[in-house]
Amino acid sequence: MELLISQLIATIQRMWKYRWPSLLIAWVVGAIGAAVVFAVPNRYEASARIYVDTQSILKPLMSGLAVQPNVEQQVVMLSRTLISRPNVEKLIRMADLDLKSQSKNDQEALVESLTKTLSIQSTGKDNLYTLAYRDSQPEVAKRVIQSLVSIFIESSLGASRKDTATAATFLNEQIKGYEAKLEEAETRLKEFRLRNISMMAGDGKDSTARLSEMSSQLDRAKLELREALNARDAAKLQLEGERTRATNSLMQDSSAAIATPELDARLESQRKGLDALLQRFTEQHPDIVQTRKLIKELEEQKRKEVDELRKAALAAPAGAAPTNTNLAYQEISRILATAEVQVASLRARVEEYSSRYAQAMAQMKTAPQLEAEGAQLNRDYAIHKKNYEDLVARRESAAMSGDLEVASGVADFRLIDPPRVSPQPVAPNRMLMLPGALVLALGAGLFAAFAASQLRPVFHDANELREKTELPLLGVVSLILNDEARQQSRTDKIRFFAGVGALVLVFFIGLLTMYLLTYQAG
Repeated sequence: MELLISQLIATIQRMWKYRWPSLLIAWVVGAIGAAVVFAVPNRYEASARIYVDTQSILKPLMSGLAVQPNVEQQVVMLSRTLISRPNVEKLIRMADLDLKSQSKNDQEALVESLTKTLSIQSTGKDNLYTLAYRDSQPEVAKRVIQSLVSIFIESSLGASRKDTATAATFLNEQIKGYEAKLEEAETRLKEFRLRNISMMAGDGKDSTARLSEMSSQLDRAKLELREALNARDAAKLQLEGERTRATNSLMQDSSAAIATPELDARLESQRKGLDALLQRFTEQHPDIVQTRKLIKELEEQKRKEVDELRKAALAAPAGAAPTNTNLAYQEISRILATAEVQVASLRARVEEYSSRYAQAMAQMKTAPQLEAEGAQLNRDYAIHKKNYEDLVARRESAAMSGDLEVASGVADFRLIDPPRVSPQPVAPNRMLMLPGALVLALGAGLFAAFAASQLRPVFHDANELREKTELPLLGVVSLILNDEARQQSRTDKIRFFAGVGALVLVFFIGLLTMYLLTYQAG
């Protein structure tokens, strides 16, 4: 600590040598600073306050039907973006500020100056905005604020209408695009269905479900066919028994007439069935082909049986009578004929289901790809349709929102405080600038003395000289001042401090005079 104090004392002693040049510099800097303070022109501030009312009775009534814009956010964004170059240029023309700017550089400088000087401040609540501008001419400042208020209100209305028109244009373009996409998707879906109309099922089932259903139908038809075959075989066994008994009876009765009632009944039944089938189907139908084949077989069987009975009747004793005309034999023959028709019908059904099942199995190789393609087309169509309907609904909502804004307005702008100019200049603050100039002058003097002491240093202490030169010090010669020299040194100090005090006093007098003038003007 002692070393630091000794170094500080040594620095002050070296600076003391250059006290008069530093005092002169302080006076020069002070005079220049005072001249600059008094030369800065006065600036007057014009201001206005605007209240933005964002409440409207129509907005809660139209909730859910129209888009409710965030009016507070729009106004805040408008206040932040209002001071833009196009608006500033418009402001210059409205306030006639461009009359004095002749060259392009002057106009650019004016735009830059206004951009930096204009201010729009919000209180943070109650939607109050303060517009302010400072200029050396009060009337110019007032005109600028009046023009800025007009631009602020017009920009809010124009921005809302422009946003509505832009949204409507954008939605219309998107709707046209989706109309084209929807028509294209409908065309692709129609062409796909026409190409694969045989694969399309109206029940909405896929190929696997249809194949499973066909398999169930085929199994059921096969089961019914087996049941009919079993019933027919049982009827044949019963008929054979009756035929055996009738043959035996015919062998015993030689006078019996030769007749085949069961075959006649079966042939009659088959012929009636054939007539019924011909009314419903063509000659190539499997049931008709099968029935004709069965009739031919029955006729051949009747011929053989008649031959056998005739031979038996010839071999039988005279007077024997046939017994194949009993009621049981006729009933069994009728049942057998019905069973034969049912078997033929079921066999044709099994063949048809087998053909369909085989065809479905063959189509299973391409069915998944077709179903995937159909699902993709349906999905694309559904997406385009949904987007199209949503866009149409939003366009109607946007149109209703635009009508709502026209009817109620985005917000109600109320001019609370009209543009006015402060009677007293708000800048520069000379009461603060004068002490600053004094501090600057004193600092310049001290810096000049310090710089001179560092450029041309002297040593006032033996230890300091020994440390700087690193040479042995043999001795120190002291200077003894007489009375005249001490008196001259004292006078010199008084003059120096008087010069410093005079500098401070001049600034104090200037500050006091300025305060009195400001107080009298206020």
